[in-house]
Amino acid sequence: MALIVFFGLIFVLFFGIAGAFLASEKPELGSNAVLVIDLAQEFKEQVAEDPLQGLTGDEQNPDFLTALQLIDHAASDTAIKGIYLVAKGNANGYANSDELRAALMKFKNKRKFIYAYGDYITQKAYGLVSVSDKVYCHPKGMFEWQGMSVEYVFFKNLIDKLDIHPQIFYAGKFKSATEPFRTTEMSPSNKIQTSVWLNDIYGDLLKKSGDSRKISKDSLKAYADDYRLMRPDDALKYGLIDGVKYDDEFKSILKSKLKLKEDDKINFITLAKYAKVSTLSSSFNKDKIALVVADGDIVYGKGSPDQIGSDDYLALLRKLRLDKSVKAIVLRINSPGGSSFASEIIWREIELNKKAGKKVVVSMGNVAASGGYYIACNADKIFAETNTITGSIGVFSIVPDFSGFFKNKLGITFDRISTSPYADAPSVTRPMTEGEKRIIQTEVDHIYQEFLGRVAEGRKMKLADVDSIAQGRVWTGARAIGIGLVDSLGGLEDAIKFAAKSAGLKEYKLKKYPEPESVIEYFINQYSREFSSSKLEAEIGPENYKLMQRIRQIKSEKGEVKARLPFEFSIH
Repeated sequence: MALIVFFGLIFVLFFGIAGAFLASEKPELGSNAVLVIDLAQEFKEQVAEDPLQGLTGDEQNPDFLTALQLIDHAASDTAIKGIYLVAKGNANGYANSDELRAALMKFKNKRKFIYAYGDYITQKAYGLVSVSDKVYCHPKGMFEWQGMSVEYVFFKNLIDKLDIHPQIFYAGKFKSATEPFRTTEMSPSNKIQTSVWLNDIYGDLLKKSGDSRKISKDSLKAYADDYRLMRPDDALKYGLIDGVKYDDEFKSILKSKLKLKEDDKINFITLAKYAKVSTLSSSFNKDKIALVVADGDIVYGKGSPDQIGSDDYLALLRKLRLDKSVKAIVLRINSPGGSSFASEIIWREIELNKKAGKKVVVSMGNVAASGGYYIACNADKIFAETNTITGSIGVFSIVPDFSGFFKNKLGITFDRISTSPYADAPSVTRPMTEGEKRIIQTEVDHIYQEFLGRVAEGRKMKLADVDSIAQGRVWTGARAIGIGLVDSLGGLEDAIKFAAKSAGLKEYKLKKYPEPESVIEYFINQYSREFSSSKLEAEIGPENYKLMQRIRQIKSEKGEVKARLPFEFSIH
């Protein structure tokens, strides 16, 4: 067995080195090039290098910041004549789409063209591509324009049938994370907060799209309310697009724009390839700004690559604190929160960095809520986008009682002998006593007060004022400024510029953290993760696998007090 593992490591190491070598070969940019940006591919906050990329031929999308920098670089690159936006869909969140849109506007202001085309154009994609000089859609495709909707799933009737009884504790009247387990519909307070932030995002979509296309917000809203735009021809009729064309016809329009002959080939270059031929400005200055990406759920202990583990970020932030060359930290947060204790651990190390003289600036991505806001609140300055989801200052805890399920559905019973009344608390195999319930609710209330205190201290507000805007309520970035939770509207690049200015740096090196895995670490960890998860997912199906992961997470968190966004949402 050891021999197999050894030769396996030699195999992956060889191909990893070969892949890295091939991936390092620079493609030719040429001239008269058109930069292709496929919006259906997400620009993630952080991208792990894939050593096999060069062997497989697959292109790896750059991370979000690099994508912004490449668009900015292309604006002054004489070889790049324009941008072609592939408008089928938009995999990026609304806040990140704001920043991408701003980058495209800057590119356009350099007198370079942006053309968009899609076989079908979703509403979310249109919010971005409306910035284009020209927008085209396939004649038999689809154009989506119908308003926004958020749907929550409620499990109470299901768990009642299964004889499972969640014992729920929370602080904050808007902290609706527990509603799916205790009610069959949204509470009035949750309907209020959801309606407000959803209409904020929708209103911003209407305004930006309308401004770009010179169509009033009222008209765009009326088109959605009447479901007037069902086909590409309808979108053309009402001025949302510029033409209904087949792909070859669109390519002919591009060739004409580039002054090419009909049989000439367009020099398309993807962002992934452009990243290989472009030299983005970098400094060898010893002074550094650390860009720390905090993306995913906040968990106690060590986290997986898509989590913010308290052990991992404690070690990282401590390392930066002791590094005298690091003058400022930009904390990029894209997190709905998670463990309140893990959030406190990370908050403390951020505070120590400030006391050590480091400037700490927060850039909020698509979401920086609950525990995500906890780790942001003591920063020197907080930037958010208009459509960032933030706030949700509140906490909750759930202890499920499975005793009825085990006894009545499976025929399993439990018995116990304890040395003291609370020896087995909290238990999922019996109902909680009134004393246990009081203890957990007291702890939830205590942590909520601590959360309020952290925000009040970090934001220099009165405790009562924080409580009035907390209560678990969710806010958009635009509203968060008016209530003191955010300092400025702006994106990641704005936060980096401010960090440099506040640290007195004219020249600096921007270093991204966490640092990528080595080739060997990548293959060992990737093989371990992929083998175990993909095998199980293939057996039970992708939807059941997602449900199993969520159940496993809830089980591991029994009784733990959470500071987390009250929902996992997708806007339709």
